[in-house]
Amino acid sequence: MNTKIIGSIDGSPIVKVAAFIIIVAGVNYARSIITPFLLALFISIICAQPISWLEKKRIPGWLSLTLVLFGLILLFSGFAFLIGGTISSFSSNVSKYESTLAAILKSFIQVLNEKGLKIPEDQASNLIQPARILEYTAGAVNGLLNMMGNTFLIFLIILFVLTEFGSFSVKAKAILSGSDDSIAYFSTITKNIRHYLGIKTLVCLLVGIFIYVALLIIGVDYPLLWALIAGLMNYIPNIGSIIAAVPAVLFALVQFGIGGALWTLGSFLFVNNVLGNFVEPRIMGKGLGLSTLVVFLSLLFWGMILGTVGMFLSVPLTMTLKIILEQNESTRWLAILLGTPAEAKLFLQQKELLKKQELKKST
Repeated sequence: MNTKIIGSIDGSPIVKVAAFIIIVAGVNYARSIITPFLLALFISIICAQPISWLEKKRIPGWLSLTLVLFGLILLFSGFAFLIGGTISSFSSNVSKYESTLAAILKSFIQVLNEKGLKIPEDQASNLIQPARILEYTAGAVNGLLNMMGNTFLIFLIILFVLTEFGSFSVKAKAILSGSDDSIAYFSTITKNIRHYLGIKTLVCLLVGIFIYVALLIIGVDYPLLWALIAGLMNYIPNIGSIIAAVPAVLFALVQFGIGGALWTLGSFLFVNNVLGNFVEPRIMGKGLGLSTLVVFLSLLFWGMILGTVGMFLSVPLTMTLKIILEQNESTRWLAILLGTPAEAKLFLQQKELLKKQELKKST
């Protein structure tokens, strides 16, 4: 009798929801430990491909690993060298632009008041403070660089993960009773993550290059900084490109007025629309396997739990969760909710086909 009661309690929806909330709270509490590990894990998944390619060229495994890690160190060092001076210069000069922004805002409010809107200048100045956006931009980029201050720890994790990468499949087989089918989704997860992050990195690099060239032509100060923000924010789905455009457009407004701001805004819209709506879908091929609403909600969810890193990794994390949910019959309905309408239709077609086959066998 007691075992039946305990079993019913364990399987109740309330207990499952409570367990989910406890897990989310625990992950949020331990984000300082989890985020470097997640970054290192996803970087390791990307790095596993060039290591495998080098090994196929008959280069020893230890040398392949050394070459890839050395390439990562060069990449991060070059990145820090190029950006460090620009960010420090921008951060020290942000206050110089506050008076110009305040004057622009004041003249804009006066124009609106002349049209009969009667907006109090003091209240509008307190409510809308464009200078804060520039300060927030500098703080956000500095925070990103501080996050990369854990580079040594991240590289250590990458080193150990890549060293043990080949043994993961063997260990998984041993844990899961040696069934090849039961662990097939591990390779699916790594393949999808590698595909998404590889293509997304290429697109973000192109966004950064094109924005840099456009701002250089327009003459906006600190084009490298705005290109860096545009490239990094492109990892964040839906709203990343909007967030990246705001400080650059405001800065162009301070420098050149309305004309420069419009040219800068047009450059951002053109680059992000061409690469985001035409180039990226063609290269990405089969797509993310996630609905648009789920992509946006996952951005909010992982951002709330893991902060900035969660926003950057929201899509691969949700893709991983969806693939895991697909493997169990009791959780497959959650995977269908996360997926696209096309996948739901395909599931229904397969279900109908199975029913027809069962009817044929019974007759």
